[in-house]
Amino acid sequence: MHIKDIDLNLLRLFDAVYRARNVSRAAELLDLTQPAASQGLTRLRALIHDPLFMRSAGGVQPTPKAQRMAEPVRQALAMLEQALGESAGFDPASSNRTFRVHMSDIGEGRFLPELMIALREQAPGVRLETLPLPRIEISAALDSGRIDFAFGFLARVKDTRSAQLLQDRYIVLLRKGHPFTRRRGAAQPLMKRLRELEFVAVRTHAETLRIMQLSQLQDRLRLTTEHFMVLPSIVRATDLAVIMPRNIARGFAKDGGYAIVEPDFPLCDFTVSLHWSKRFEADPGNRWLRQLILGMSFN
Repeated sequence: MHIKDIDLNLLRLFDAVYRARNVSRAAELLDLTQPAASQGLTRLRALIHDPLFMRSAGGVQPTPKAQRMAEPVRQALAMLEQALGESAGFDPASSNRTFRVHMSDIGEGRFLPELMIALREQAPGVRLETLPLPRIEISAALDSGRIDFAFGFLARVKDTRSAQLLQDRYIVLLRKGHPFTRRRGAAQPLMKRLRELEFVAVRTHAETLRIMQLSQLQDRLRLTTEHFMVLPSIVRATDLAVIMPRNIARGFAKDGGYAIVEPDFPLCDFTVSLHWSKRFEADPGNRWLRQLILGMSFN
């Protein structure tokens, strides 16, 4: 076969399926329908004379031929994207580009206000769209271009470029005047005294649930919610406590009505980072927004 027989989009599809190990997920990453992705894969199989991917539990697995192709195809696509990006350039003052970012609801509250102020001043036409994804999909979404950046404590997200945004730790937020805060002088160690409390937690914030489990507090969980931003009003109106990042809690506490307790939790310290794909690292727009974000102070 010859290179003239290959549609570049078929190689993008191959790369997405190889990374996602799932045709449906690859189709989503490329904004394709499932039938279009399946038809494209059928065409590529005919051109390559190899099945490329075999069905397996939960998705597909690459054939030996696909494994040999994967890295050269990835490098070739990256070189093309870099060359095209460099030739296009990026002017923030006139651009109307939309950047898509992964953020949790906590991240939106922490990073978006300051970032939007900076964009209004330097790039008034640039748009942001948040697209929260399951952690297992973040790396593939960055590499496919479905998202441009990911913010957060993403220790399990591999194969990305990253840079630290801030250091933080988990604490306990209570309402001001909570009976627990009036008994701080008790002789019993603080970690043991936490069993006096009842907690509210967010289902999607796995780290806080893990800390509760490691601290043997899971049986003290009385309310599980879907959204983080409802927690402050619940805490302020009840005697429920919440484990949350100190950086966020301080924002609530400065307006009054809350108290912060800092136990020595296991795994309490963590790093919030900005993640991006090596594949798009040289893209002028990606580079500009990355430098803008990393130049801001979020502490």
